[in-house]
Amino acid sequence: MTTRTGRGERHCGEGAVRAWVGAALAVALLAGCGGGSDSSSTSSSATPAANSLSAMAQVGEKIFSDTALSASGKQSCATCHVQSRAYAADDGLAVPLGGPNMDLPGLRNAPSLVYTQFTPAFSFPAGGKAVGGFFRDGRSASLADQGEQPFVTPFEMANASADEVLAKLLTRPYLADFKAVFGQDSVKDATATLHNIGQALAQYQKEDPSFHPFSSKYDAYLKGSVALAPQELNGLALFNNPAKGNCTACHVSTPTATTPALFTDFSYDNVGIPRNWKIAANIDGNTLDYVPKNGTALGAPNHDYFDLGLCGPLRTEFSGRTSVCGAFKVPTLRNIALTGPYFHNGVFNTLEEAVTWYITRDTDPARWYVKADGTPDIPYNDLPTAYGANVNVTEVPYIPSLAPNLTNSEIADLVRFLCTLTDGFDPANPSAYPVPAQCQSTAASVAATRAGPVVATTQSK
Repeated sequence: MTTRTGRGERHCGEGAVRAWVGAALAVALLAGCGGGSDSSSTSSSATPAANSLSAMAQVGEKIFSDTALSASGKQSCATCHVQSRAYAADDGLAVPLGGPNMDLPGLRNAPSLVYTQFTPAFSFPAGGKAVGGFFRDGRSASLADQGEQPFVTPFEMANASADEVLAKLLTRPYLADFKAVFGQDSVKDATATLHNIGQALAQYQKEDPSFHPFSSKYDAYLKGSVALAPQELNGLALFNNPAKGNCTACHVSTPTATTPALFTDFSYDNVGIPRNWKIAANIDGNTLDYVPKNGTALGAPNHDYFDLGLCGPLRTEFSGRTSVCGAFKVPTLRNIALTGPYFHNGVFNTLEEAVTWYITRDTDPARWYVKADGTPDIPYNDLPTAYGANVNVTEVPYIPSLAPNLTNSEIADLVRFLCTLTDGFDPANPSAYPVPAQCQSTAASVAATRAGPVVATTQSK
């Protein structure tokens, strides 16, 4: 539900959206964007037959689930990107564990891979806004490059080099398939081999319908196959209303060409997310050698480390462009009810927490911004105060002088609408829809969320 400074309202009439996207969705489905997975997945009913994927995509499918390509022998892409969770993590941790012994905590929450293929290339024109790119800071230029990186990241699959990845690949039972796709000489140069692995993973994600099913209740509603419940309809109206939720300002609810609404514009924003003390990197004095002490020269609040998104530390070319420090890419809201914990640092476990924080960020800061011991902290406490001016405070709902612009009942309705973006709805069998447990939001449950404590403890396995 991120908003964007300077972004005009973008919402549309219910009837027009339904008609337009109904046609667009039909085109997308004919182009291969429909389909399903097993019954535990977020998409519809059946896993595509192997021969529906190209030879390269079939190799990518094998690599995606192969733990033997990691230093630990226990981690694959599928470890952190689980189909039943819209290819996000299912471990409940703020950040995943990896490394040679599967005990090294990562730096960011594992995002969903569903609909990632629609991400545009990163661009940041002079005088303009950053948009696109892969990972939460857009540092990878392509889906294939994004697929390569975890193999040689020390706190993920943790191979020391591409040579180690190649050595492992040479032992795998699908090696002949790999060489049949990429050539007999494709395993002679380790760097080229790793690039080919990335290409295979990207092709698998592009072809397998479970990565882009467009099968939510909301999609069925736009096609006229089902009615939304009154609470869901009200939540949709609040989502699109620039004076209320204003969510569509960045999580665009209108289609693009023949692609149904992706609920993101792939832009970047700094919304002042609270610091998550469950992330080991955020604890001052940690001894993790891959965590840079980039905060020591930045002043108050004088933490060793800050994750500053576009300006570092995982990407470096914008480190001197301090106006973008703290900005992260706007994620899709499709399947959002399945992909918690939320935001780049996994600071909120539920949609109720996330939405309520949006609405009360500046009117009840003591509820959300706490120190490691749980006592109140300064607002926007995951940024050096020198970068506090980067936080979006000029658009609804981020206007500090305004009273909360959604009631508890309206927050509950907005959560109910967000839940309709979960894939796997069958209009012929609506009772089988896998509605996530958190989707029964009420005014009373929101009130309890607003009053509840913020837990500030370190992450454990």
